Amino acid sequence: MNKNIQQLYRIANKEERVIIGLMSGTSLDGLDIALCRFKGSGTATQIEILFFDSIAYDDDFKKEIKSVFSKKNVDLEKVCLLNAWIAERHASMINACLQKWNIKNEAVDLIASHGQTIYHAPKLLHGIEKFPNATLQIGDGDHLAVHTGIITVSDFRQKHVAAGGEGAPLAVYGDYFIFSKKGENRIMLNIGGIANFTYLPGNLNADEVFSTDTGTGNTLMDAYIQKHFEGKYFDKDAAIAKQGTINEDLLKALKDHPFFKKGFPKTTGPELFNLDYVDAAKQRSNSQSISHFDTMATLNRFTADTIVDALQRTMSGNNDYIVYSSGGGMHNELLMQNIQQQLPDIIFKNIDSLKVNPDAKEALLFAVLANECVCGGEIKFGKGEKGIPNVTMGKISFPW
Repeated sequence: MNKNIQQLYRIANKEERVIIGLMSGTSLDGLDIALCRFKGSGTATQIEILFFDSIAYDDDFKKEIKSVFSKKNVDLEKVCLLNAWIAERHASMINACLQKWNIKNEAVDLIASHGQTIYHAPKLLHGIEKFPNATLQIGDGDHLAVHTGIITVSDFRQKHVAAGGEGAPLAVYGDYFIFSKKGENRIMLNIGGIANFTYLPGNLNADEVFSTDTGTGNTLMDAYIQKHFEGKYFDKDAAIAKQGTINEDLLKALKDHPFFKKGFPKTTGPELFNLDYVDAAKQRSNSQSISHFDTMATLNRFTADTIVDALQRTMSGNNDYIVYSSGGGMHNELLMQNIQQQLPDIIFKNIDSLKVNPDAKEALLFAVLANECVCGGEIKFGKGEKGIPNVTMGKISFPW
């Protein structure tokens, strides 16, 4: 037997596994690195986050990713180069964190790498009949494995697409294993660049579980800030949006898109929700002359309203839910106010009330997928319904 297969077999049969989860989202702000200890798999999964850090990307790194990010027409050579370069940079960040945490690389069993999404193209967005759903993440797993010496599981979204899904959201798997609770209906709301949630029924019936994008999270606000406010990457403390007034005509135009009428689950990305989308909505609503502050206030409300609409459609008038929030948007006080004021009878909590660092959640969820890939895969979701393929995700890369 190949020694790499022997090593993987040994890891799969260990009572405990140490797995690094990596996440770099559409906000392009940095790499989240969560070092986790796992016992069991599926609904018996037990997890402890040992260390967590978020490594900010420098301006050069952001510039290089943005040169190909969510663009239909790009330099193919640049995509090829970035696939290896991003992985090598991520490997350096991992090695630096392990050194800082005084953890030897050989003490880590697996790396779970989401990679960097550069284009997301579900059929709803690309609209080309002969082509299926598609998505592309770069940051090659082989390079990560070689440069860290750790077996790497990566490229999770491709199996989901191959099996009939849209490649996102994948949070449903980890959310169900980690956060389901008998007798409590939970909604795990994540507000990153794109906002999404997972519905977890209190009856623990996996057939009813689903996850969906709701629309834009922070991506439009971040993009607008970066274009019009020099030196700023996001609206810290909603300081700019708070100075503005919501423009109702622009808000109505922003919400006028077929995506919001489509049933669940569904996915989207900056390929749709970008500054061109905002400009087109301004033209339709004759609001081109409003201030940057009013635009930001309106974009903030747009994110809130589309999240609220999706939650209300899911809850169908039943207020017996608790919404647990995570992601960068949970730190936007105005955004959370705009959401909660429209749902006064719903209890909102941060996910840290479940003893999980909210900033580490997405990295943790990909570590869960790697754990399932190697030693799980027994749980079936919805008999393949609602876009949740019953598949094991991830490609395995060996270091030698």
